[in-house]
Amino acid sequence: MPVATRSSAALEAALLRKGVGALAAGRSACARCARTPLTGERVHFYGSGAKEALLCELCRPSRRDAPGRSETVRGIEHDRCVRVRRGPG
Repeated sequence: MPVATRSSAALEAALLRKGVGALAAGRSACARCARTPLTGERVHFYGSGAKEALLCELCRPSRRDAPGRSETVRGIEHDRCVRVRRGPG
């Protein structure tokens, strides 16, 4: 029985690592502090193209130059929300 427990624990750990890795790969993070910006927070982009760096609102004062653009972080439901539409008549 100890062999089955050991292999199931190893499987659980591997699945957990895979899931955490997939979540981390799909998130945007601040280039300075590596914090994930919260929904509703302003983020600032410096540079352009492939070298564009995202800075969170907390790290923004560390740069003297103006950002190329700034955006508000939107929630995951932004593009998937239900919109009320008026029917005909």
